[in-house]
Amino acid sequence: MIWIIKFFESERKEKPVEEFIKSCESATIAKILRQIDLLEKYGKFLLMPHSKKLTKDLYELRIRGKQEIRIIYMFSENVIYLLHAFKKKTQKTPGKEIEIACKRQNVLTVV
Repeated sequence: MIWIIKFFESERKEKPVEEFIKSCESATIAKILRQIDLLEKYGKFLLMPHSKKLTKDLYELRIRGKQEIRIIYMFSENVIYLLHAFKKKTQKTPGKEIEIACKRQNVLTVV
């Protein structure tokens, strides 16, 4: 299957995940782009340590390094929507981060 990566876009045409990535250091950006490439290539078959299922429909892309970065995403047919990105500071993915991704997911499923 051919996977297409899309960044979540708000009603105001903002792309928070893309903006988050651009705000990172260049070495971190390179790691993030590498993981996104793997996600695009393997889709639902990308497993730990690169990807982890969070809920029934949400997954996290795991970027390891000096900074732990997580990108929460979802699948919709052959499209992978990158919903939310954040710097991970605790062992468990914070509920508020999943909540943000859920709200963005709901916007996409309503459209």
